[in-house]
Amino acid sequence: MLGLTQKFAAAVLLLLTLVACGQSEEAVAPALTRPVKTFIVEGGGGNALRTFPGRVDASQRAELSFRVPGRLQEILVKEGDVVTEGQVLARLDASDYQLVYEDRKATFDNSKSNFERGKELIARGNISRMDYDRMEANFRTASAALSQAEKDLEYTVLKSPFSGRIAQRKVENFEEVAAKQTVFSLQNTKQLDVIIEVPESVVRMVRRMGDVDRSIESDGKANVTGAYAEFEGHSGEKFPLKPKEIATKANDQTQTFRATFTMDSPTTFTVLPGMTTTVLLDLSQLIAAESDLIKRVPVRAVQGDSALQSRVWILDPDSMTVASRAVVIGRMSGDQVEVTEGLVGGEEIVAVGAPYLAEGMKVSRMALTEQAVPRADDPL
Repeated sequence: MLGLTQKFAAAVLLLLTLVACGQSEEAVAPALTRPVKTFIVEGGGGNALRTFPGRVDASQRAELSFRVPGRLQEILVKEGDVVTEGQVLARLDASDYQLVYEDRKATFDNSKSNFERGKELIARGNISRMDYDRMEANFRTASAALSQAEKDLEYTVLKSPFSGRIAQRKVENFEEVAAKQTVFSLQNTKQLDVIIEVPESVVRMVRRMGDVDRSIESDGKANVTGAYAEFEGHSGEKFPLKPKEIATKANDQTQTFRATFTMDSPTTFTVLPGMTTTVLLDLSQLIAAESDLIKRVPVRAVQGDSALQSRVWILDPDSMTVASRAVVIGRMSGDQVEVTEGLVGGEEIVAVGAPYLAEGMKVSRMALTEQAVPRADDPL
C-alpha cells in the first residue's frame, strides 16, 4: 500500500514539473516582429562618402590609318613607344603615286602654257571666245588633278596627330593595306579618363559637381568637386578628379548611369588605359549646401493614412520600432517619387512592407539577397 502511494506522489510531481516547464517556455518565447526592407533617404551625413569601382581610359585616343591604299614600306614605331605630334609613324611605297604626280604635273604645265597663250590671242582677236573658255577649263581641271596627286603623295606618310603612346599596331611591314584600314591605335596618356557607373540617387549629385566645378575659377590643381581616385598599391595617394561627362540614359541591364572624370597621369607610377581604380565621392559639401534638396524614395514606401494623407514609416534603429511621418510628394519617376517636404535626409524608412505596419510596431530588417555587381572589366 505504501509503495502505491509513493508511485502516485511521484506521478503527480512529474506532471507538475511538466506544466511548470511549459509555462516557463511560454514566458520566454520572443515576441514576433514583422520583417521589412528599408531604404536610406539621400542626404544627411550617413551617405556623404561613396566609393565606386572605376576603369581607366585615355582622354584622347585615335585609330590611325592611311587615306590611300598601298603597300607598307616602313614602320618606324613599336607598340608602347611614346611619340610626339607630327612624328612620322609609317610610310607606304609611294612609287605609283609619284608617277601619277609627275604625269599630272606635266599635264598641268601644258594646260597652263596654253591658257597663258590664249590670254594673248583672245586679246588680239585671233581665237574665238569658245576656244579660250576651253583652254581655261582644261587649265582648271589640270590644276585640280595636280592638287589631288600632291595630296595622295602626301598621304603615303602617316604622322601622329598628337603626342601620346602607341597602344597597338594592327598591321605588319610590307603588307597591303586599304584606305581607312586601322594601322595604329594612339592614346594620349598625359591625361586620363576614369569611368564609373553610379545609381540614380548619386548621378544627380555628380551632375551638380560638374556645375560647381565650372562655376568656380580654379588654377587647375585644386579639387573643388570632392572626387578622388585611388590605385591598388598606392592607397595613401589620392588623385583629384574633375567631371567630364555624364550619361543621361541608364544602362538597360544595371539601371546605372555612366559618369566620366578626368585626371592628370600620376608621375610616381605608371597608369595605363584598361587599369582599374577606386573612385571616392565626397558629397558632404553638396549635401550641406543644398539642404532643401528634393528627396526621392521608392513609391512603395509612401502610404496613405485614413485621411488619404501621404506618409512614410521611419525606423528607429535603437528600438527597432516604426513611427509614421507625414510627407508631401511631387512627381513620379520610374519606381521612385519626389518628397518635397517631411524628410531631411539620412532617415531609414520602410520600403517594402509598409502597408502592414502600425504605430510603434516592432520590425526586423530583411536579410539582403545577393545581387549581381558589375566587375571593372565588364563592358559598359
